[in-house]
Amino acid sequence: MTPITPDDRGFALGHGLFETILWDHHHPGHWDAHLDRMARGCAVLGLPKPDRIACRDVVEAALEAADRPHRAAVRLNWSAGRGDRGLDPPSRPEPVLTASAAKLGPPPGPATLATASTRRNDRSAASRIKSLAYLDNVLARAEARAAGADEALMLNTRGKVACAAAANVFWIEGEVLFTPALEAGVLDGIMRAEVLRACRRLGVKVKQVRGARLERLQDAPMFLTNSLTGVRPVARLDGRPVPASPLVARLAATVSPGT
Repeated sequence: MTPITPDDRGFALGHGLFETILWDHHHPGHWDAHLDRMARGCAVLGLPKPDRIACRDVVEAALEAADRPHRAAVRLNWSAGRGDRGLDPPSRPEPVLTASAAKLGPPPGPATLATASTRRNDRSAASRIKSLAYLDNVLARAEARAAGADEALMLNTRGKVACAAAANVFWIEGEVLFTPALEAGVLDGIMRAEVLRACRRLGVKVKQVRGARLERLQDAPMFLTNSLTGVRPVARLDGRPVPASPLVARLAATVSPGT
């Protein structure tokens, strides 16, 4: 594995991308979708796309180093590589590809959310790519943990609902499923896209909204999505119980993070 040097731009500046992939039943979940998203992020950052065969090779090596767990979280990193001091990237970047794997236990139960004061910067292009610079998410999660919750609900710079620290957010009003639009500062989550496709198949009406106030989530059934947990119901928001919905269970049965 290529070592990361102190002048690597990913290490020094957060200049790079990553993907977190579920390894389950001896294969990576939604592999092509993850690499497609990384390629889109490369276009934003001005980086060359990683070779797909090389990506699979470093993932296999990481799994081997972790004694090939049956179920694992695999992190694939594409750092911008070495550069001179300062912000300006080299004219010909030489990114560094690395991967790690960590054994996963069974999927977690329903989530408890606490609204964080750390905001999601919807005005930044970085909010819509899987950037190595994840400090706001780290701070939001720490706030949630300090409040006795296990995940943070993040609002954007306009005070509107954006996402969780490590997941997309959905809620239900009547017979309609709502989720923040990408323009709200939301990552185009792999499982978010799977839920939207499943809703089209099932005939469930979905609205993507840019300006939902936090009050709209009060007393609304909610769930989170990410590539490790799939559809995860929310049990509490800011200490208040969140009602259940048969639609959440239906989507959880339909959408798999390991497909």
